Amino acid sequence: MKIETQIKKIASFQHLELLANQVVEGFISGMHKSPFHGFSAEFAEHKVYNTGESTKHIDWKLFAKTDRLYTKCFEEETNLRCHIIIDNSSSMHYPKLKENQQFYESKIGFSVLASAVLMNLLKKQRDAVGLSVFSDSYEYYAPEKGSDRHHRMILNTLEGLLEQPKEKKNTDTITYLHQIAEKIHRRSMIILFTDMFQSENEEALFNALQHLKHDKHKVVLFHVIDKETELKFDFDNSPRKFIDVETGDEVVLFADNVKEEYEKRVGDYFKKLALTCAQNKIKYIPVGVDESFDKILTAYLVEKQNFG
Repeated sequence: MKIETQIKKIASFQHLELLANQVVEGFISGMHKSPFHGFSAEFAEHKVYNTGESTKHIDWKLFAKTDRLYTKCFEEETNLRCHIIIDNSSSMHYPKLKENQQFYESKIGFSVLASAVLMNLLKKQRDAVGLSVFSDSYEYYAPEKGSDRHHRMILNTLEGLLEQPKEKKNTDTITYLHQIAEKIHRRSMIILFTDMFQSENEEALFNALQHLKHDKHKVVLFHVIDKETELKFDFDNSPRKFIDVETGDEVVLFADNVKEEYEKRVGDYFKKLALTCAQNKIKYIPVGVDESFDKILTAYLVEKQNFG
């Protein structure tokens, strides 16, 4: 590998880690100032300072930000095991980004940064994290661990997902969710990032999601979408060629001619998906690529509190 390429990769890796840390620090600071500051008890690294306690471990930087006294905790044992799953099929590399757009404005970029953000929080709480990546193959697997080396390895893998795939990759969600479920033996929180574009039958897909819950795992499904085009079908009414990024199939049409029917079908599918997840006690959270990462972190903390 050339020196320039190595430097570029290192800089990119640090950028992802730094960005994730900024999101988490901003979230924690805001949470301490908000009515939800009681959630601070969730953090392994901080607890509210009580008068009379030693001032040795007071976090003065956090005091400067929040005007509240917190002490740093040093818990050795891992409290939670979390396994993150990312769909890396071609449809997740939509929308194609323009020059002035950030990497996290595509579905895969959003999922990568959201995963890095969760990893940052898990690391602060001394929890273990694992990662699975799938598309038309089971691309990557790392078991749940909490070491710095393990975190760096996963962050490096996440960086690699930002590259546009050179070939069309279909989604074989059903096959690989079953395989991933079989790999996770100890009770864990499982977090899935996917756009749920799966052409096979819905019943088999829902069975695969249910399989993730075996052994009393907690499952959180972040349904990642580009709301303007994929939910609202918001295009001007000039003739456009629509290309299926996974199969290469093409169709030319006026968006206004199909907008109403498209919105109805997509809306019905989303409702059925939400209902099925609720029936199977899977936390279903639709999230747009333009939304705040606070939504991801809040959902994680709520589900962790309910994990028990």
